Amino acid sequence: MQKEPNPAFGQGPIPGASKEGGLDGPGPSRSSGFPPRVVLATANADKAAEIAEIMGAVVLVPRPEWVPEVEETGSTLEENALLKARALLAATGEPSLADDTGLEVDALGGAPGVWSARYAGPNASYDDNVAKLLAELNQIESRAGGNLDRRARFRTVIALAFEGGDEVIAQGCVEGWICNEPRGAAGFGYDPVFVPEEGDGKTFAEMEASEKHALSHRGRALRALKDLLGA
Repeated sequence: MQKEPNPAFGQGPIPGASKEGGLDGPGPSRSSGFPPRVVLATANADKAAEIAEIMGAVVLVPRPEWVPEVEETGSTLEENALLKARALLAATGEPSLADDTGLEVDALGGAPGVWSARYAGPNASYDDNVAKLLAELNQIESRAGGNLDRRARFRTVIALAFEGGDEVIAQGCVEGWICNEPRGAAGFGYDPVFVPEEGDGKTFAEMEASEKHALSHRGRALRALKDLLGA
């Protein structure tokens, strides 16, 4: 489940995104609807590919290699999404999109939350984070005599920043629970242990991409963003 680098990342439009379009002259504003070309703030190739699959016709440009990774110093998902979108806009001059996603587990008081990507440490792999999550839940379950509330939710906040200061923020959330062990080989992050309530008992990692996108936090956030812009 450890992520592998995407060789196409940072070298033109993201695989899966439209290859048409481009910008001439002043960049679009919020009033012009969804921009035809957007710079992505994320350096996570898995997340970028998923956004491209969901967005379809929009040209998504990876974060330029010369732009450093933006430090996520915010205390909320919204703060971190805005930090990243604003930094990429300042660096490129083009509409920039960023997201921040957290897994909120009730038994852990909402953790890992804003720390989800680095729950097991700053250089943690997907497997490391999942292993820590399950170990903590198992400890709580053992102390509780086998009775554990495993309810959880994925929450994504999307920020789109335009030249001139316009910013649009959208959110998507999906309720579910954490299963006892990883299941499935698709997806990334915590997908192998998250079972959405609205599914048929499968984890996100056991679903086809289209099935996951229809239910997922990121899919809902991106569709909400398009609705806000009248796209």
